[in-house]
Amino acid sequence: MAKKKRYLTATLPDGYVKTIGPTAAPFTHYWRIVALLENGRTEVFWGHESSHRDALAKRGPAQEAARQRGWRSFTFEVVELEAH
Repeated sequence: MAKKKRYLTATLPDGYVKTIGPTAAPFTHYWRIVALLENGRTEVFWGHESSHRDALAKRGPAQEAARQRGWRSFTFEVVELEAH
């Protein structure tokens, strides 16, 4: 029997709401990187993971990407997903 699919919602501190789904995957956390580029523009990277630890593990690669790509700065956020 297939797992029931559901929608997942992430609400970030700045009020942005991301909906994922329908999915049967066991995602529990959403992460987002907002990078400020040298030319003043922003670029957003995001994903979802099945644990808080896995989501936090994206911070190291984000710091490396900032160095390699010359980002002025970046913010890294992790929030818990809510199932609907």
